[in-house]
Amino acid sequence: MPAIVLCLLPVALIVPNIVLDITENLYPPTIKAANILLPLGIYILLLSVWKKNGWMSLFMIPIMVLCAFQIVLLYLYGQSIIAIDMFLNVATTNSREVGELLKNLKEAILIVVVLYTPFIVAAIYLIIKKKYINTTAMKRGKIIGLITSIAGVICLALSAKPMPMRTIFPLNVSSNIVSALSRVEESRNYIYTSSKFVFNAKTTRTDSLPEIYVLVIGETARAGNWQLCGYQRHTNPKLSSRDRLIFFPKTLSESNTTHKSVPLILSHLSAREFGDSLKSVKCIFKAFEESGFKTAWFSNQQRNHSYIDEFGNQADTCLFISDDGCEHFDEELIPLLTEFCSQHDKKKKFVVLHSYGSHFNYDERCPDKYHVYEPCQNTEADKANRQSLINAYDNTVLYTDYFLDKVASVIDSLHCPGAMLYLADHGEDIFDDNRERFLHASPTATFWQLHVPMFIYANSEYSINFKEKLGYAEDNSHKIVSSSSTAFNTILDIAGIDTPFLNKSQSLVSPSYSYKDFCFLNDYNEAVDASQAGMNKTDLSLMKNW
Repeated sequence: MPAIVLCLLPVALIVPNIVLDITENLYPPTIKAANILLPLGIYILLLSVWKKNGWMSLFMIPIMVLCAFQIVLLYLYGQSIIAIDMFLNVATTNSREVGELLKNLKEAILIVVVLYTPFIVAAIYLIIKKKYINTTAMKRGKIIGLITSIAGVICLALSAKPMPMRTIFPLNVSSNIVSALSRVEESRNYIYTSSKFVFNAKTTRTDSLPEIYVLVIGETARAGNWQLCGYQRHTNPKLSSRDRLIFFPKTLSESNTTHKSVPLILSHLSAREFGDSLKSVKCIFKAFEESGFKTAWFSNQQRNHSYIDEFGNQADTCLFISDDGCEHFDEELIPLLTEFCSQHDKKKKFVVLHSYGSHFNYDERCPDKYHVYEPCQNTEADKANRQSLINAYDNTVLYTDYFLDKVASVIDSLHCPGAMLYLADHGEDIFDDNRERFLHASPTATFWQLHVPMFIYANSEYSINFKEKLGYAEDNSHKIVSSSSTAFNTILDIAGIDTPFLNKSQSLVSPSYSYKDFCFLNDYNEAVDASQAGMNKTDLSLMKNW
């Protein structure tokens, strides 16, 4: 049996490498060969250096865990290594979300259990029975392992860009763990590294009349399922009937992960500046505060020890309603908004609402009365369930329509100039093509993950006082928009706030707005163009149609 473990365990551990060689089309053949040979050789060597290879097998459980995680990820996304963002997603995702996802990945979990559990059981048996590998098998294993490893190193050396820490599993994953821990530590020190930052912001309006501005950050909303964007289903019946609502159908997010896209939205940083500068800047609340506004952050998501928490804490009032561990529907944010805006202190006010929107598990994001499209309960992660998943997703959009209409009604009821800017942090894959991609936050992006809804709504008082800004928004409504780059600049411009950090060319209510080239914030916090973001011909074709 010890010899069998020596033969079979390395093969089982190399399964993710084999699949990655198939899925990672950007890798050259030499890298693909190295990705198989180098780890395989090392595994064989490790199991050959000690006669008690039962113990050595147990010492390799961390590698088995990484392999298991990788297999589940491949099942879910169909490609990509365990990225830095994936580890950060685990760290910033609450237990309820994890449970919702895992219960829909039964097949992937079963594959992992069947593949690796027998080796753990066999290792324990070898230890208890004191069975050891013989000298001949050890020598043979060392020779085979050494030759295989050397062959892997040669293949790696022949590659134009070896980059083993990005291309060889599990070296790349181990490196990503270190990077993820570094980013977590960076966010923990944010309060100190950003302490001296100021916007030097001021209002450009001389009157002291109250004004109300609301920024709503949606969650996992794909524009293609919004009626306002031309979707055939009536998923936005209330918003579609509103005057002074300006929709931007050609909007792209620069990130497909919440813990990056929300800070991008709330800061003045572009994707190109994000990685180096985020730890040193304050968010949009500071600019409004310097301009004399009273500010509030109301979120239907739990605190997750990320920059989002730190940014929310910069508001005068900060509340995460899901910190109680219970599930809440987004409409529960409305009374908080109403109470805050109705305070008779004659102060201008700015509120950010962070909704739960259309986050998976879709059928749990809205009350039953919004289950208009049926069937919608079969939401297991399987392409065969796509129609049910789409129905459930469309129901969440219908509920979001109701929620946002309520926000607009609050702004209308205050009888002072007010406006809302809505945009989603990112979109979602729902088995849209033969790649069979599902959910978001994969290291390689798709059009569906980046195409997001965005609109401006203004009440009648704002329209009377600042009609020209709405006119500019109408003029810009058919242009391509980066949600991440424009949100900060647009909401400040709407509110009449000036700061050296305001970029009018990225304000949708400015006559000088111009679209800049699209870039995607990848796993290494590098801003890359669409061709380097992992998009295929379908994604690029959809973008080029604009």
